[in-house]
Amino acid sequence: MWKKDDAKFQSVVESPLGTAGFPHSSDSSNALSGSPRASASISQGIRIKGEVTGTEDLFVDGFVEGKLNLTANCCLTVGPNGNVKADLNAREIIVRGKVEGKVIARDKLQIGSTGQITGEVQTDRLAIEDGATLRGKVEAGKLEVSRPAETKTVAAAAAANTTKSSPQHSALDSETAAD
Repeated sequence: MWKKDDAKFQSVVESPLGTAGFPHSSDSSNALSGSPRASASISQGIRIKGEVTGTEDLFVDGFVEGKLNLTANCCLTVGPNGNVKADLNAREIIVRGKVEGKVIARDKLQIGSTGQITGEVQTDRLAIEDGATLRGKVEAGKLEVSRPAETKTVAAAAAANTTKSSPQHSALDSETAAD
C-alpha cells in the first residue's frame, strides 16, 4: 500500500534533475525559464566542444572543451566526473573533477578533495580541501589599485639618485672643470 511518507523518502533519494538534465516540474515553462534559481546541467554522457555562455548556474559532469563563461551572479560546478579543458569564468566556481585552462572566479574558487586544476587561476577567495591538486599560476586576493611596494622602491631609487648628485659633488665637478 502506498503511503505519503514513502513518497517523501523517494523524492529525497532521487536526483532533483530529470533525465534531460532539467529540474522536475509539471510546468515545462518554469523549468526552462531564466529565473534566478534555475540551473542547467551537462551530464556525464554529454561532450561539448565550443563556447558555453549563460546567466544561470551550471553543473558540469561531462566533457567540455573550449570556453565556459557565466555572467551575472552565477555559480559553475564541475562535478566529480567532469572533465573540462576550457577557460572558465564565473562569479563562483566549485571544482570536484578535472579542469585544464585559465580559471577566473570573480568571487570564490573552491577545490574539493577530488578536484584537480592545471593552469592559471585568478580569484578573490580560494579554498582548497585535503587531497585536491592545483598546478600553475595562482593570483588570489583583491587586487590593489596602487602598489605600495613599487612606490617605495621608486622613492628609494629617487633618493639614491639625489644623494649621488648632491650640491657638494656638483660644486667640486665645476671647480675641477674650471681648473
